Amino acid sequence: MDSWEFGTTVRRWRDRVRPGNVGIGAGGRRRAVGLRREELAGLAGISVDYLTRLEQGRATSPSVQVVEALARALRVSDAERDLLFRLAGHVTPGPGVVSSRITPSVQRLLDRLANTPVAVYDATWTLVVANAPYDALMGHTTSWRGLERNSLWRNLVGPGTRAVHTREEQAEFEARLVADLRLTAARYPADRRLKQLIRDLSRQSPRFVELWEAGTAEIHQDYGRHKVIDHPDVGRITLDCDTLLVAADDLRIMMYTVEPETADAERLALAIVLGNQSLIDQ
Repeated sequence: MDSWEFGTTVRRWRDRVRPGNVGIGAGGRRRAVGLRREELAGLAGISVDYLTRLEQGRATSPSVQVVEALARALRVSDAERDLLFRLAGHVTPGPGVVSSRITPSVQRLLDRLANTPVAVYDATWTLVVANAPYDALMGHTTSWRGLERNSLWRNLVGPGTRAVHTREEQAEFEARLVADLRLTAARYPADRRLKQLIRDLSRQSPRFVELWEAGTAEIHQDYGRHKVIDHPDVGRITLDCDTLLVAADDLRIMMYTVEPETADAERLALAIVLGNQSLIDQ
């Protein structure tokens, strides 16, 4: 890896990204038109300290996941993404690996949903990216690290989510997640990160082992389902949760909406306002 060139490239590309193009308000005095270091770190889901060390060439061998996250946050072209992987000493992930790549066309779709709680998951149900309204609804996902970003881990090992389920609903939800992961494992038999996820879940969750050994293979679907979210500030909100599949990249786009002019709509709007205020105060 050419750590100096990698860091210089990231820093140069950070300077050319306009905050408004990635959903960041341009309020306050800014010395440059590009992203601040803390803004890029937040978008990529890494610490400011680690990004600083990367840009200064003091950190070596960033993982494939970190490089992909930086490429996504910087809105780079496919050719630039390939360059970033080469500079990091990696081969660009191929079709045999679970993808976390968000293409420009999918990103434009996400941009149009900027006022709707939206999260994107890869085929292992690991969170790729979430927007500000989703964070306001579900908690600040930028603080989630490693296995915490995986839905199976959060539901089967901990720390859980704000979603409210009966015991029967939770059991069905867990079974569908594990069944979907089984299908993903069959599609990507050579993916080492996926194999490690399965090993980690097997070591930490007897429930996962029980469901995995049952051998059920059923697609995890939340299409049109109602979900109840227990928000710490506004109380319970009942929403419709729809999951769209991006077939070409095997991504899941999860969206939460409410019927307009209802009490749930008012509570969701308040949760988003409070979430935005929390970000401003940080």
